[in-house]
Amino acid sequence: MDEFDLIHRITPRSLSHQEIEIGIGDDAAVYHTKNGYQEIVCVDTMVDGVHFLSSHSTPADIGYKALAVNISDIAAMGGFPKYYLVSIAVPFGWHASDMEAMYEEMSKLAKLYQMDLIGGDTVSTKGQMVITVTVIGEIKKGKACLRSHAQPGDVVFVTGELGSSAAGLSFLLEKTPIKNKAQAKYFINRHKRPTPRVEAGLICSRYHHVALNDISDGLASELNEIAEASRVSIDIYKDLIPVHSDLHTLHTRWEEWVLFGGEDFELVGSISGDQWEHFYQDCSVHRIPIYQIGRIHQSGDAQVFYHNGQDSVRLEKKGYNHFKQDR
Repeated sequence: MDEFDLIHRITPRSLSHQEIEIGIGDDAAVYHTKNGYQEIVCVDTMVDGVHFLSSHSTPADIGYKALAVNISDIAAMGGFPKYYLVSIAVPFGWHASDMEAMYEEMSKLAKLYQMDLIGGDTVSTKGQMVITVTVIGEIKKGKACLRSHAQPGDVVFVTGELGSSAAGLSFLLEKTPIKNKAQAKYFINRHKRPTPRVEAGLICSRYHHVALNDISDGLASELNEIAEASRVSIDIYKDLIPVHSDLHTLHTRWEEWVLFGGEDFELVGSISGDQWEHFYQDCSVHRIPIYQIGRIHQSGDAQVFYHNGQDSVRLEKKGYNHFKQDR
């Protein structure tokens, strides 16, 4: 595989944004910014064997998820994604067709949001594949949805079912036996191809003082981050958390998937109680799933409590940690 030939093949033939002056082809990209807007920049690195399994995923699956998780970060700020850059360390044994499939799938996802590929890098490696994606987005000044925005009395919400990605991973790792192939396929797809909640994030940015996080490391971890940033206590309730109707049939420890599994890439956040009903209706009109799962309790100690109908358990800040390797 020739690097320059690959660059030629993946270079976009047209661009969605007129602000781009120089795209791929020079040492760096150049683009103009809009007045009245702020830029949002995020970056994620995925390593084979840690964040994905090339033995269980197609190049298209890997490309999709690498871009999707970064778009999700932009959504969690209430912003809109515009540009992306891709850097890949390619192991020996990968072919040009594999790389093209990866970039093609990223391109398909990017087109949904009119995103432009404006740069990156490609190197070879004797180790595992490493793919790093940077996404640049924008948001109106002062409208970013920050973790520090939660206040006592706020409603806590999520945008969709939780635990499904962890269930899919459990199937892939053969920790959960497959009894129903169609069922397993659904959960595996939820793990490999999460849906970034961009539209939900944009709606959140229209409201005052919304706190947001995307669920990458697990619900418990994300809520603790909001609690710490806002210095509040959070109560959530088992019966209110949306899960797939089959989830509890898959494993006795399904609640751990919901609370600590991660990689659902739904949004979790809080909004003031007096805005909740209007916000809920706004989401419903746009056919965006939204569920109230709890309340912000009080200012002071940063704590998260899980009420399961019988007692209350404090949720520790744990989930997927790349250095502690605990779930």
